[in-house]
Amino acid sequence: MRAWQLSQQLCQLFALVGMMSLRRLRYLSDQDSILGQSQPLVMQQQYGYHQTMNDEPDLSRLARTIGDPTRIQMLALLMEGRALTAKELAYGTDIKPATATAHLRQLVDDKLLDMTSQGRHKYFRLASPEVARLIESLMVFAPKRQRTGPANNNDAICTARFCYDHLAGKLGTRLTEVLLERGLLQTDDGTFLLSEQGETWFEDFGIDTRQLQKSRRQFAYPCLDWSERRDHLAGALGATLAKRMVELGWLTRSKHSRVVGITPEGRSALAEQFGIALHHE
Repeated sequence: MRAWQLSQQLCQLFALVGMMSLRRLRYLSDQDSILGQSQPLVMQQQYGYHQTMNDEPDLSRLARTIGDPTRIQMLALLMEGRALTAKELAYGTDIKPATATAHLRQLVDDKLLDMTSQGRHKYFRLASPEVARLIESLMVFAPKRQRTGPANNNDAICTARFCYDHLAGKLGTRLTEVLLERGLLQTDDGTFLLSEQGETWFEDFGIDTRQLQKSRRQFAYPCLDWSERRDHLAGALGATLAKRMVELGWLTRSKHSRVVGITPEGRSALAEQFGIALHHE
């Protein structure tokens, strides 16, 4: 998926939101006319004292920020959960470092990125898992591009990749399906709940779920996968499960890609313990 396609889709999405809001306001205005009321279209009391509609979240600013092709590329590069320097992001987006700095400042100002300093270097990462969830969700709406070159890279990222810090692609969705089928996880109003059997299983797997549930981060929830169009496991539990599989030597991180490598040991373990067979390195 190209950056310009994603930015175009985002702009279309925000335009749709704006049209829906405008239609709602026009409807209210028409109702007032029919009833012979002369009250203002949106009263101050609806938004609190000294508040107006301008105090609502500024969706147009967010659309402008993410809709820029360079900035959406930067966000995509950071989707694997690692922190990168301005120089690395400039190289990855094929722009000059000075230009990259201006784009990064905008992303930090709009709370999409966090910046930390170490010595002479400044490192940038996604501000939260929610930002990654936003980008992944937009990828679901973005049109698929036609292949013009080797299919290997595209197949690899669709088979197994990191979505911020949890597993996505065929591997992520299949794992989630197995956890649900075995009753280790249960769905509940847009989130995942851990069963007693699941708590025991994750503990045996080396994951302290009770400690995870005490963290400020949302414990477990479904994240719609852009390539599979099905849910994969996100949240603190999804991130820790991915980390544990890396620690066990089942999976490996790519240095400059979101693609997840699956080791021979990992292939055997995934097949034996989860009944999952994947066919790429």
